[in-house]
Amino acid sequence: MRPAICLIGILYVCCALNLPAAETAGDRMFERLKGLAGEWEGTFEWSQGRNASGELKATYYLTGNGSALVENLIMDGVPAMTTVYHLDGADIRMTHYCAAKNQPRLKAKRIDESAAEIEFSLVDVTNVNPKSRGYVDGFLIQFPETDHLNLRFTFGSGTGKGPIESITLKRVAAAHS
Repeated sequence: MRPAICLIGILYVCCALNLPAAETAGDRMFERLKGLAGEWEGTFEWSQGRNASGELKATYYLTGNGSALVENLIMDGVPAMTTVYHLDGADIRMTHYCAAKNQPRLKAKRIDESAAEIEFSLVDVTNVNPKSRGYVDGFLIQFPETDHLNLRFTFGSGTGKGPIESITLKRVAAAHS
């Protein structure tokens, strides 16, 4: 009986002191995402039904007292797409403000710390145009090495898989302190 009472006492003290919960894979990978803050440049390439490629820039910055990371993908000097990443408990979530003028919301379905990647799947999407139903329904972010980043947007349409946009980025400047 005494060990159970001790355990209850320890839990009570931890709750009363508001000590943080154990760090999760989501916490650790979100910290890694926050480390992207700065300026990046690279290339994009479309495949599977849509052919286009080119150069782009990206900026990452923190907002919400460090609780969210904002990603702006910039083409021809204009932000074309913005994504906001944040934690929801132990889960990593993202809302993607797409050039298609819709807003898919995704949740990390797989976090692989050893492969340094996070795979997201669609939760829901707002503002889908009935005439042009394309939207991001899957996303993969990979950290292949320091100061390099790979992004892969998978598009769906409600009737099946659509094209894929792959982006490769390299850091050109760290965030200003």
